[in-house]
Amino acid sequence: MINRQRLVNTFCELVKIDSPSGEEEAVAQDLQRRLTALGFTVARDKYGNLIASEPGESPLMLSAHMDTVEPGRGIKPQVNGDTITSDGTTILGGDCKAGIAAILEALTSAKESRARRFPVQVVLTKGEEVGLLGARNLDFTLVHAKEAVVFDGNGPVTKVTIASPTYVRLTVHVTGRSAHAGVEPEKGLSAIRIAAELITRLPQGRLDPETTFNIGNITGGSVRNAVPEKASILGEFRSRNPKTLDRVRQQVLDTFAEVRGKYPDAQIHEELEVDFPGYSLGADDPLVSRASQVLAGLSLEAELGPTGGGTDANVFSGQGIRCVVVGMSTQAMHTAREFVHIPDLVNAARFCEALLART
Repeated sequence: MINRQRLVNTFCELVKIDSPSGEEEAVAQDLQRRLTALGFTVARDKYGNLIASEPGESPLMLSAHMDTVEPGRGIKPQVNGDTITSDGTTILGGDCKAGIAAILEALTSAKESRARRFPVQVVLTKGEEVGLLGARNLDFTLVHAKEAVVFDGNGPVTKVTIASPTYVRLTVHVTGRSAHAGVEPEKGLSAIRIAAELITRLPQGRLDPETTFNIGNITGGSVRNAVPEKASILGEFRSRNPKTLDRVRQQVLDTFAEVRGKYPDAQIHEELEVDFPGYSLGADDPLVSRASQVLAGLSLEAELGPTGGGTDANVFSGQGIRCVVVGMSTQAMHTAREFVHIPDLVNAARFCEALLART
């Protein structure tokens, strides 16, 4: 039986361990100790991801990530009734330690009750918040699961993500020609102006219900009184529709060709790289149906839907592992206002335990 107080204690203990992206070693060691105590054989791959395994055929993967965003150092969790918050100076770290705590509590409860359950692999990754780096560098030779439930969604566990977009990273470097801005500006070719023209010709924001485009960063120039020779643009676009994604990609390439024609003396170099693939599961998919049925058995109703974001599930899906993402009780993620609703956290653990139960 899920123990609410133990679950809350585990969560608070985990968030007190600093683990900003790239600095997950302390929490990884703590989690290795906990999973070993639960009877798992724990391995670490070369990237530092944690893979905990146990005997049994066709294991189900339970996954979450170990890193948190900034400001995430010195977190002081505050428990007030049914809510856990930080002290307001940091994030809480519920993303994704609420998911980890729910997995640990479900496994602990199942061990205590000696309930018959399906075999499990627990995969806890590094660097999810900075581009799914842990999942992208995961040693999949250590992973035997073909299905996974990823505890990394916003809100209650009833929110089941069954579709996510393909994400394309756009990087642009523009080289113009420097000159003194006051003495001979006509000899210069402003890289910033060319970059600005590129940006104004590119789409922005939500393009349709499945597609978005964003320019997130522009840098360039050196000093106030010089025509800037260098500029760079960082952006992204993503879509759950492959045909739309191809159209947007072509629009980007056409835009760059047009601007090159206008500024033949400039060098414009762009890189378009798929960071992670999209995936889509139907409501009748066996894993989705199983999750929905488990929730129904707990008197909870599944809310199936797509997302515009990405998680480790995108990478796992690209490796042939069928995934659903479920909520882990966290709200207002990536802010100092982040909070966890304890009844939702308990339900996440209840769902995880019930998902593993053999009837």
